[in-house]
Amino acid sequence: MSSRSRVWRLVEAAVRAVSAGLAIAAFAAAGGNSALAADQLKVASIFSTPIEEPWVNQIHVALLKAKDEMGIEYKWAESVESADYARVLREFARGGYKMITGDAFAAEDVTRRVAKEFPDVAFVFGSGEGPAEPNFSVYDNWIHEPAYLSGMIAGMMTKSNIVGSVAAMDIPEVDRLVNAFCQGAKDVNAKVKCKVTFIGSFFDPPKAKEAALAQIAAGVDAIYAERFGVIEAAHEKGIIAFSNMSDQSSIAPDTVVTGPVWDMWPTIQAAIKQVEAGVYTAQDYGTFSYMAKGGARLAPFHEWKTKLPADVMKAVMDKQAAILDGSFRVPVNEATPVSE
Repeated sequence: MSSRSRVWRLVEAAVRAVSAGLAIAAFAAAGGNSALAADQLKVASIFSTPIEEPWVNQIHVALLKAKDEMGIEYKWAESVESADYARVLREFARGGYKMITGDAFAAEDVTRRVAKEFPDVAFVFGSGEGPAEPNFSVYDNWIHEPAYLSGMIAGMMTKSNIVGSVAAMDIPEVDRLVNAFCQGAKDVNAKVKCKVTFIGSFFDPPKAKEAALAQIAAGVDAIYAERFGVIEAAHEKGIIAFSNMSDQSSIAPDTVVTGPVWDMWPTIQAAIKQVEAGVYTAQDYGTFSYMAKGGARLAPFHEWKTKLPADVMKAVMDKQAAILDGSFRVPVNEATPVSE
């Protein structure tokens, strides 16, 4: 074989290698992405209230974070009536969503019944009841610890010695927050009396505001806004307020001191990882909402960091440290709170 022929064969081999490399790259860019898309976990959520309601919003925020940081596909339905829950849940399950989350309180029996129809789908729901094999897990807003800390501030800051709470309704998950707030106030101020009003709804800001104004007229000068609408009343009357679920200082920075925050990221992250790894089982994710696991905390104090007396801030920070290191446990009291 001539030297010229050997050179041309080497050139042809090089061209084939480059072409093969380009083909592989093209497959990776096209087919590879298709494979990734096929493996992308689809997660859906269903909410009985508008997405702006703080309880469901915290779940929604965590799922948006999972979309950005974990690459899930996310779809949600809000303001779903109880009568429509089964239909929406089945649409999600049949649409390839391998994890469905949200609030089951308004349609507990329906949600659990549909979950049994789709045993290969992870149902991870806010619920006041326990998990159910094989696929129904539960969680809740176990934020009684920062509620207690908020109550401590109220108890030390009140001048009338009357603190109040306006809450959704008399159910365990609400009662334990109101009771923790009141207990925190009483533990630092034996003179404190607590008032509570239930509005009978998870989302009725006008009614909550009306209830708050009535409490303020009765002497309350520090109030726990367990529901939307209370902060506005406190701002109008110039008394301090404590928000719930999220940082709501922007509504009234001069009167909102802080409040319990529910961070659903630890819960959502844990559930998604288990589903993706194929190790998901029915379980209670409740402890992921505790302060020690990052699921609860006090909202930032913002300008109140310098407005609060030093002894108040120190007392709260010391108690927070004791909660985090396990040397102090906030009691879980789910009895119906009664106005004094």
